Amino acid sequence: MPGGRLTQQERQQIALGLADGLAYAEIARRLDRPTSTITREVMRNGGPTGYRADLAHRATERRAHRRKPDAPREREASAQPYGRDAEAVREFEEVYAVAMMASGMPLMMGRVLACLTIADSGSLTAQELARRLQVSPASISKAIAFLDSQGMVRRERDERRRERYIVDDEIWYQAMMVSVRSTAQLVETTRQGVDVLGAGTPAAARLEGVARFLDFVSEGMARAAEQARDVLRTSSGPQDAADPKPDRG
Repeated sequence: MPGGRLTQQERQQIALGLADGLAYAEIARRLDRPTSTITREVMRNGGPTGYRADLAHRATERRAHRRKPDAPREREASAQPYGRDAEAVREFEEVYAVAMMASGMPLMMGRVLACLTIADSGSLTAQELARRLQVSPASISKAIAFLDSQGMVRRERDERRRERYIVDDEIWYQAMMVSVRSTAQLVETTRQGVDVLGAGTPAAARLEGVARFLDFVSEGMARAAEQARDVLRTSSGPQDAADPKPDRG
């Protein structure tokens, strides 16, 4: 299987595959590349409808140029705990962020959340995030503001009075409940339109159908989140994390 960066010719093949409606896995098979490589390449460069081979190639060259003098990240990546493969961890972090983007989250917010989630501590400062992701502090601040508004991170001050951003076992539950509340607000607003447009009119009937649908889905989401909440608390405790069991093969 070829390694290294994608070539310009490979990017042109990706663009042709997307135009033909091929799945990422099929494009990857034709190029003899991992599916994750194709997924990440497309999502980082405009998505399936906006991907352009020439623009993607230039963007990759610019990113590589910016990273060349940045030796600290390479040293940090090589010092992985638990005997992890540093390159595999970096690859997964990017793929995880792309998966979040595919589900509707902006890419930088997905990158920050992925970085926090795969950190064993689940906690990083803005400086640490900026260094790991090689982006500006302003980008981190914007991403954190979004994630905080969605209930997906919380902020704390450490012993040095630095603000730390934290993900914990509850983030997905909290994010789900934020979605439930926003949907409930949308239902209420939609039903206001029924009165404005006049009950029994075609437009009002359409709005009432939308409201009933969203209300039903929202209630189902809330029930499912409450029922599944304990699943988020099944992770290993501190002792298990500090003293992982050896791999017995």
